[in-house]
Amino acid sequence: MLMRKVIKNEAERVAKESGFFDLPICPFKIAADSGIAVQAKPAEAKGVSGMLVRTGDEFGILYATDIESEGFQRFSIAHELGHFHLEGHVEAVIKMGAHISRAGFGSDDPYEREADLFAASLLMPEDAFRKATRSAGSGLDAVRQLATLARTSLTATAFRFQELTRDAVAVVQATDGAIDVCFYSERFKGLGRLPFFKRGTILPHGAATKEFHRNSENVRSGRTMEDETRFSDWFGIDGPSVCEQIIGLGGYGKSLTILVCDVGSDDEFDPDDQADNDEYLRERWTPKFR
Repeated sequence: MLMRKVIKNEAERVAKESGFFDLPICPFKIAADSGIAVQAKPAEAKGVSGMLVRTGDEFGILYATDIESEGFQRFSIAHELGHFHLEGHVEAVIKMGAHISRAGFGSDDPYEREADLFAASLLMPEDAFRKATRSAGSGLDAVRQLATLARTSLTATAFRFQELTRDAVAVVQATDGAIDVCFYSERFKGLGRLPFFKRGTILPHGAATKEFHRNSENVRSGRTMEDETRFSDWFGIDGPSVCEQIIGLGGYGKSLTILVCDVGSDDEFDPDDQADNDEYLRERWTPKFR
């Protein structure tokens, strides 16, 4: 399997070759530049988020439209681009002329996980996304703002946010009262010995998300809910108070929960901030000539 750094570098190389250096990034143009035809599947064709199709040396991508989310559709295309561009994927995943992908993070298939990482890195490249997070605020508000900027889904944006933020954040996706997947930011991991939630784990009894799921209309209607939760209710250990922010994902049938802990300021040196300062200083002190 490929190293994460290799996958991220390949995704960012592909984006830059198509002329994208900042958000948003268009997977349709990248597919065209890669010689791949892209076509929407009929809305009545459900159950498949995307397909990579091969006929001889020609490739095409089909993407789902039954879920009316631009971000979901763009991520589906970027996922298939991952299968196309990542070394060894075409040979491994295409059977009988086509590969079928189904939505859902945390797949047990390593090729699907690699394609998801490629898609996230393609649509939300690290430098551009980190820069955007600094003015996006925190929690669900930040995720919404970043999703609008990158034209990505709330779910994909939230997972990318927890990966790159300096805040103490956990992101949980749930279906019918059970956890699908849970990720912790680096700073959140430092709060203690945190549990690993397996797919299908029932939501904790003290969690606001569990109460949210008692009414399925909360999910279908895209409602939001916010509450203060005890750290121990979620993780079984003592810790700081948790701001629990939940949003229903509509027709997707899932909820997204952002757990935010206010653990004070971080005074550690940040090379990204230093890079911004260096850029400012170069601009400030470079002589200007007529």
